[in-house]
Amino acid sequence: MNTALFAAATPSARLHVVWDWNGTVKDDHVDALNATLPALGGEAVDQETYRAKHTVPIPNFYARLLGRTITEQEWITSDNAFLEHLRAQPVRVRGGAAELMAALREAGHTQSLLSLCPHDTLVREVEQAGIGHFFTRFEGRTGPSGGTKAAPLAAHLEALGLTGQAHRVLLVGDAVDDADDAHANGAYAVLHTGGLHHPAKLAAAGHPLTGTLADAVALGLRLRLRLIQDRGAQLACA
Repeated sequence: MNTALFAAATPSARLHVVWDWNGTVKDDHVDALNATLPALGGEAVDQETYRAKHTVPIPNFYARLLGRTITEQEWITSDNAFLEHLRAQPVRVRGGAAELMAALREAGHTQSLLSLCPHDTLVREVEQAGIGHFFTRFEGRTGPSGGTKAAPLAAHLEALGLTGQAHRVLLVGDAVDDADDAHANGAYAVLHTGGLHHPAKLAAAGHPLTGTLADAVALGLRLRLRLIQDRGAQLACA
């Protein structure tokens, strides 16, 4: 990783990075999904099928895989089985993620973590991974599953005191919904292609896209600096 990209930031150029968890920092999910499919009459899928068909709300994802709509009870049962499988597995953080977070902290940027997985699960997994000290806040879902991240992100930024400062917030995720929800809150978003969504699907949505987490952060920093420079030029011409 080229840590020169994360030289000490001036106060105006400092970012707050909101990390997505599943598929971004945490490298997981396909095995957990496959643990739920047989009970629904489905067959195991490989990573490419998972990435090509993944969508939210998650019950719609199951419908794509099974060729039918699942019932509310099937969704509850499958979601519980999915989470049970994840809880039984060791937490696997994406290679280089901890080093990247350390470099960002050293450069003066701040970071938090926002996930749609259950909050108690997120807390346990972050503690197991040993990366909680990088975040000023990390929180997961406390209500029903199946929604988007737009409203939770708004609440997350408010809790961090960043309401009205979303122009300095970068969300790094792996899903089109991550970018859509960031933009709905006035924040930047850069997606990486190594997560749970197929690169072709991400590219078709037109959001900034990179191959790695480090490149995603580097691009986010460049976008932030470009905005600062553009605003400076506008003021100079005023």
